[in-house]
Amino acid sequence: MAERTERSKGQSVAMTLAEALWFPVSLFLGMLFFFAPALHAPQPHHVKVAVADPAVARRVDGALSARLPGGFDVSAVADGPAARRSVLDRDTAGGFREDHGHAVLYVAKANGASLEQTLTQVFTQVAAKNHRHLTVTDVAPTEQKDELGTTLLYFALAWSIPAYVLATTLLRAVTFSRRRKLLTVAGVAAGCSAIGFYAGVGLGYLPDKPAAMAVSFLLTTAVATAASGLAPFVRQFFPAVAMGLFIVMSIPTSGGAVPAPMLPMFFQYVREAMPLANGIDALRGVLYFDGAGVLKPVLVLCAWFVAGVALLGLDLWLHRRKAAAAAALRTEEADDGDGESEFVGEPPVEDPSLETPRPTAVPVHAHHFGEQVPVLTGRVQDREARPVRGAAVTVIDARGRQLVRSVTDEAGEYAATGLPEGYLSIVVSAPGLHPMVHQTLMQTGMTARADFALHGLHGLPQGRHAKPVHTTGSAV
Repeated sequence: MAERTERSKGQSVAMTLAEALWFPVSLFLGMLFFFAPALHAPQPHHVKVAVADPAVARRVDGALSARLPGGFDVSAVADGPAARRSVLDRDTAGGFREDHGHAVLYVAKANGASLEQTLTQVFTQVAAKNHRHLTVTDVAPTEQKDELGTTLLYFALAWSIPAYVLATTLLRAVTFSRRRKLLTVAGVAAGCSAIGFYAGVGLGYLPDKPAAMAVSFLLTTAVATAASGLAPFVRQFFPAVAMGLFIVMSIPTSGGAVPAPMLPMFFQYVREAMPLANGIDALRGVLYFDGAGVLKPVLVLCAWFVAGVALLGLDLWLHRRKAAAAAALRTEEADDGDGESEFVGEPPVEDPSLETPRPTAVPVHAHHFGEQVPVLTGRVQDREARPVRGAAVTVIDARGRQLVRSVTDEAGEYAATGLPEGYLSIVVSAPGLHPMVHQTLMQTGMTARADFALHGLHGLPQGRHAKPVHTTGSAV
């Protein structure tokens, strides 16, 4: 017996330790195997280059393949203007042409200073090998204060990471309907887009092209909506999943710190689907390339938004289906049984970025900033309308599981939050009084109220089958 107890205690300790460590360990491993392999040694991987004249293109391709196998993909174009145009159209990262004793390289610093420097270094050697002097022409320069061409990364992070945080904090807004949450996301996205853009222009970091606000708005809404849609399905794993998608996988593959053609191919494939990378690509197209190459990243961002809305819709449908099943099976009565009660203090403080709402009894008082908002409130009184202090209030779900237990205060009032959608049973009992039960439908964005009038054990015959004084649901 003692051995079994010790084994059970050991298993409990192991389980507690696993629950405490799984998130930081998963975050550590994600950053270890994404940040370091992607960013530790940037070098060209299939960088597209257009070379004027097919004969010159074959010679340049041979020289580059010998120097950096797999580093460059060379294509031939008709002439120098075509090579330049390929860079402006974002079809290639560089364009190259040769004249008599002279060579010209077209680059775009807006694609990242490190990519520009790599192209310049490599093609300087290619030109020198053929006794030509290289002239470098920047066809898409960045703003003067953006020397490295990385400023867009920091602005895109400001538009995407707070969007993920917004989704986590909205999980605590249990009295907000899904529609109100989406409207909140849109409002915050609009404000952040405008403030961020005009701050960037005012500080001299971004060109004054207001169309960029549409892209930043889409980036923020896509991340926030997708995160909101994922939350009900991944549940306690939401922090790891969301941070994995929007931080661990997104930042190294964004092309902001290290240009995309300088990343290993695996990370180039991953970035094709990441919202941060596509947001930066779209912003670059709008700000520096007159809209070239914007359609594809905008469509990817729209796909993230649509996926988030679809997940929210699926969650709503599942809840309605569950509520309908519970309505068909709900019982007429529920018995508290033991008549015990427990007093409720202030709820524990939880980190809203890591926790989703749990069924919790909360004190009844005026709402203070930062506190959880009740989704169920009520008052218990006796036959003479006097408040019943210390009455036990138990909330039970459709499967008969106790969700939360509370007691009424001096005014006979109680409150609870974090309750799931669907039909719930509320059981109220007090010494010397008939217990009562009532079923009520909890809906997202609605606050339910259930008041009870308890009768003495030798009073009216309706006893536990009596109905509460009234129950209501109101939008908040």
